[in-house]
Amino acid sequence: MATIFTKIINGEIPCHKVHESDEFLAFLDIMPLRRGHTLVIPKIEVDYIFDLEDDTLAKMMIFSKQVAKKLKASFDCNRIGVTVIGLEVPHAHVHLIPIDRLDDMNFAKPKLNLDQKELATIAMNISKV
Repeated sequence: MATIFTKIINGEIPCHKVHESDEFLAFLDIMPLRRGHTLVIPKIEVDYIFDLEDDTLAKMMIFSKQVAKKLKASFDCNRIGVTVIGLEVPHAHVHLIPIDRLDDMNFAKPKLNLDQKELATIAMNISKV
């Protein structure tokens, strides 16, 4: 059965896309820790990030770097934090989060509740960079 991320890739579920290539997709997390919290996924369905072929993993990190530059240009933050947890959805993915301190990446903290209009505006601003 297709993961929720595969359904997003296939257009069955909408997303707030910020960047895309033939192999990867970056879109806003709908339950973000911070404004601009973005997920980067490969367009192939592989559960565990370290099960990706070496070439695909390397390309995914280069794609993530491109997205991180867009995020850094779009948000007043110290850095773009990157984390891989991999337990929430059985589809390899990277979290990119604008941060000012380590606690900004604490996944135990309450998530932001942003409406669809605000998410769309954020995605549009990032994708224009």
